Amino acid sequence: MSWHDYYRRRDAIEAALRQAKRDPAGPLPRTGVFASDRELVLALQYKWSLILGGHLRVQLCETDGDELDAVTRAWRAAAEAQPTLRAVLDAHLGRFPEAAPVREAELRMLAHAAGLSEAGDSAEQVTKVGLALESLLLGGPAKARAGCVVRRLLTPSA
Repeated sequence: MSWHDYYRRRDAIEAALRQAKRDPAGPLPRTGVFASDRELVLALQYKWSLILGGHLRVQLCETDGDELDAVTRAWRAAAEAQPTLRAVLDAHLGRFPEAAPVREAELRMLAHAAGLSEAGDSAEQVTKVGLALESLLLGGPAKARAGCVVRRLLTPSA
């Protein structure tokens, strides 16, 4: 990708977020740079990953040993800094199965960084832990993404 392409994509992402601010769950704005909603959502997920990763690095370097608190502060700071980006991803990311590997990697990163997983845990287990953590960060099961399996994990069985 050339610098010209990079700046075109960056500007298109920023324009899409400005347009989506009014209705993040509505139809995604057309950018002219991304060929499909899928491409735009994947680019938005990448942007979120960079922002979240930066906040995680800062908070984990400044932690007093409580990794869970550091991850919580990092995630919330990233979400507060980019509320439209977070809202668009919450509304649209689930529409694209191609985003699942990136999404699951992010959830595992949250679980690992928070100290909620161990070396022997399976990827599936760590992903579930990260999903539960993210659900709590989003405000608990009542505000979790529609259709989120965390509701089943956090709801006591009869």
